[in-house]
Formats: sequence, C-alpha cells, structure tokens
Amino acid sequence: MDVNDRELALISALSGGLELCAAPYARLGLVVGMSEAEVIATLSALRERGIIRRLGVIVRHHELGYRANAMVVWDVPDHQVGEVGRRLGQCPEVTLCYRRPRRLPDWPFNLFTMVHGKDRAEVEAAIAGMAVREGVDHYPRHALFSLKRFKQCGARYSQRQAAE
Repeated sequence: MDVNDRELALISALSGGLELCAAPYARLGLVVGMSEAEVIATLSALRERGIIRRLGVIVRHHELGYRANAMVVWDVPDHQVGEVGRRLGQCPEVTLCYRRPRRLPDWPFNLFTMVHGKDRAEVEAAIAGMAVREGVDHYPRHALFSLKRFKQCGARYSQRQAAE
C-alpha cells in the first residue's frame, strides 16, 4: 500500500471503530491530530485510491433486544442464485446475504441469509413469511440458530492493531 504515516495512523485509529457521538470524525481527528475536515478529506482520498473500499457498521443486536439469530442456508439452483440473492438481500428481515460455493455431497447450500429477532418464534415467522412473499418457499432451507455469541469487531489493518 502506498500510504503515508498520517494516513496509516488514521487507518489504525479507524480500525478501532467510530465513537457513537454527534461528531465521530471530529473525535477520531483528536486521536490522530487532524481536524474533522482533514479526517473526512483523507478518508475520501483513501477511498478514491482504493485503499479503503467501504466503511461498515457492526450492530450489537443483542443489546437492542434481538436475542434470536439464525443463518438461513438455502439450496437454490445455481442459475437462479444471483436473482434470488438480490431479492432476499432486499428484504427488511435480512441483515446479511451472500453466496458461497456448495461443498457436495455434505453441504448443498449456496445462499446464506442472516435474520435477527426478539425470540426464536419471531425469527421462524419472519423466515416463513419472507420465503412465501418472495416466492422461494419451495427451495430447501435450514435455519441455523446461534447458540453462543462471540465478540464482533471490524478488520484490523496495522501491525500495531494486530498486536493489541
């Protein structure tokens, strides 16, 4: 990567996440010695150069009362998985949607959608309703409910962050 020390410091500080406050970029700037405008301009330049592709958000669902989480795995014909994935990915029930290769003969599933809810019954109802509404209820699927919650964090890009 072709980044200078200031940019690397900003990337490193950003990998710890943005603070939930009225001016998160200004707060980030305090950590690295930049103004809010400099932080925004630098992040924009890093994005234009392809060094940063996107900024994502990790929502802590459990703290918001969403205690049931299911990864719904679908077995969709390969020639339809792109279209089905686009449709399911637009559903308000779905927080994550992606395609993965099948691992035959044991794993025939190629489309994955994450659904969160207050309890298991709510998630199951949301999955069933979405499947009928989107016309995909005839595809084989399984809802794999989470049993344990692990810490989520964003990507770590610097050696200093990796060591921490």
